[in-house]
Amino acid sequence: MVWVVPGASRSEVVGPHGGALKVRVAAPPERGRATGEVQRLLSELLTPATVEVVSGSSSRTKRVRVLGIDPGEAERRLAGGNRQAW
Repeated sequence: MVWVVPGASRSEVVGPHGGALKVRVAAPPERGRATGEVQRLLSELLTPATVEVVSGSSSRTKRVRVLGIDPGEAERRLAGGNRQAW
């Protein structure tokens, strides 16, 4: 689960938020731009994995599917202590 904050000054993974991963994106919440930015950011951080938003395209809470990477490795890369801004 990903909790999205659209319209931020930069796109970054913030860390845990409740039971979700908090992600701030610079894109506005219009016409799927924020959802596309979430997918792009996570794909970049989890290369060579494939990231797909499977539900919540018009909601702050999104469910994503990540294929092609070990879950432990994905967690390590997305950990709040290893923030990366794009």
